[in-house]
Amino acid sequence: MDVWVVAMMLGVSILLGALGLVGLLWGLKNGQFDDREKFLNGTSFDSEEALNDAISMEKKKDKILEEKRKTGYRPPD
Repeated sequence: MDVWVVAMMLGVSILLGALGLVGLLWGLKNGQFDDREKFLNGTSFDSEEALNDAISMEKKKDKILEEKRKTGYRPPD
């Protein structure tokens, strides 16, 4: 009886795994995981102030990196 239970559990687990794989492949084929508009939708709900803050932070980061390049700063190996 123990061998029968193990065989049934093994068969059911293989069947469920195969169903999961088929579901994943179906989702990939039909574009379920494609989110081409995620970035565009995210920015449409941001306020203008938040976008300006992000731009100013990027400019500060670029300025700091440029200063480090001018001084010859290199991180330790």
